[in-house]
Amino acid sequence: MFSLTDLSRRDFLAAAAVAACSRQVRGQDRDSPSTDSRGLVTSGTEEAIQRGLRWLASRQVQEGSFGPPTAFNRYRRNPAVNGLCGMAFLSEGSRPGRGPWGKVLQRCVAFVLSCAAPSGFIAEDDTSYYDAPMYGHGFATLFLAEVYGTTRQAELRDVLHRAVQLIIDTQNQRGGWRYAPVPEDDDISVTVCEAMALRAAHNAGIAVPRETIERAVEYITRCQNPDGGFKYQLLGGGVSEFPRSAAALVALYTSGVHEGPVMESGLSYMLQFRPGEPAIRDRGYYYYAYYYAVQAAWHAGGDVWHRWYPAIRDDLLRQQLPSGGWTDQGVGPEYATAMALIILQLPNNFLPIFQR
Repeated sequence: MFSLTDLSRRDFLAAAAVAACSRQVRGQDRDSPSTDSRGLVTSGTEEAIQRGLRWLASRQVQEGSFGPPTAFNRYRRNPAVNGLCGMAFLSEGSRPGRGPWGKVLQRCVAFVLSCAAPSGFIAEDDTSYYDAPMYGHGFATLFLAEVYGTTRQAELRDVLHRAVQLIIDTQNQRGGWRYAPVPEDDDISVTVCEAMALRAAHNAGIAVPRETIERAVEYITRCQNPDGGFKYQLLGGGVSEFPRSAAALVALYTSGVHEGPVMESGLSYMLQFRPGEPAIRDRGYYYYAYYYAVQAAWHAGGDVWHRWYPAIRDDLLRQQLPSGGWTDQGVGPEYATAMALIILQLPNNFLPIFQR
């Protein structure tokens, strides 16, 4: 089977450039989803996905969160982790109350809703174990927007509207967000998280001011370094890193930026970090990085997508545990498994935020 690691970086970039030019000649921004992913989800991949879904479902507790209440499982009630777990089941095609995982999703939605305060902030009762609750809010809002967009459950609309309004109100003057729900500091990672949540909400019919998105796009764009990658903070500077650069590209794609020098140089930078290289896994943020990178490849389409997805697919399949899950030493196995399943199921095209 073809592996991206067999391709030289120069050849890969050349193939990407040819694919991009071909799409422009045909007058298309992106390939048709009906043909773009045919054959990429192999029978072995589907079997791995089902094993992963079964393992993840087995980790759900009565309240709807994922993971047993042990001293080492600090993130079991984290809204971001639980929202991502829910998105793994949405990616299979199930919906709350419908499909093989309908009951799992019902309980997951109920738990995330229980974390929502009247202010709109979505956070668990105790956030002392980490200092970035806006991540939890952003991913939870994204999850609820995906559920609402596909089900139109009336009970979600008010919670989603308040969650979106909190994001809008806490954007700072530079166009970004950071760890706490206050319009002060900013960084590109949290800004991407909130921008994705806003886009999902917009897709679902929740009003989002155009200027909020435009200011977020401007912030992300101004964070780009000369090498095409993206720095951590607009004012703080910093070198480019693969995980946040992939995230930046996806936020720009989903915000309507599909071409131009920023996207071209950003994609060239991202394509240096081919799936399957152990050195990349050892650098940390593996699942975060490829969660976004595979979406960027999906949006780029053509040869980039057809070569990137099989490479990350095969890398994930090699890492799957006999139990059916995946592991992560930082956040935990439920998070790792959810991210792996979202990546592997992206060709299904069931989540509105991933649709072209």
